[in-house]
Amino acid sequence: MKIKQITIPLFFCVITSMNAQDNTIPKSNGGIKGGYNLAAVSFDGDGETEQRHGFHIGVYGESFISESFSIQPELMYSQQGYEITNSSGTFTQKLDYINLPLMLKAYPSKNFFLEVGTQIGLAVSHKEEYDGLFSSSQEYDPNNFDWGMNFGGGFKTDSGISLGVRYHLGLGDLYDEGKAQNRVLQFSLGFDL
Repeated sequence: MKIKQITIPLFFCVITSMNAQDNTIPKSNGGIKGGYNLAAVSFDGDGETEQRHGFHIGVYGESFISESFSIQPELMYSQQGYEITNSSGTFTQKLDYINLPLMLKAYPSKNFFLEVGTQIGLAVSHKEEYDGLFSSSQEYDPNNFDWGMNFGGGFKTDSGISLGVRYHLGLGDLYDEGKAQNRVLQFSLGFDL
């Protein structure tokens, strides 16, 4: 009889505690995001090229695994590439990717987040332009597959509007010869749907 008197209240305390914990974990959500890219390439570790200006746009889903941590997969279209300018003109490599970032987000406070994660990308188009004394369009053959790491942070309001900054550190080689890797700084605006 004493076991029942202890067990039943203990059971209700555990259930109440579990419900209280579930209420503190934010709801999972999804949305759209887009923004501005500053893209460059690092050649053989000798520094970065000039930046190509572009944009990114896509969708995300954020699933909270605790009150302070979430996992956010994304599907993004991203304009990347680089520019090189010298006395004879400007060479521009335009590379457009479909990227799949997978981010782990930490919320040290309710609205501020830090994020880190991996990213794979597939080049869906590339175009080379040379603007100088003689304009031409020379064809290069960059690798279609890219991968790397992302680091960032931002602010998310209670209504689901987010402002973020992210840096992509490409680890895959852009060309078969030499060590050319993507570097992208992104400024994003997102909306939960």
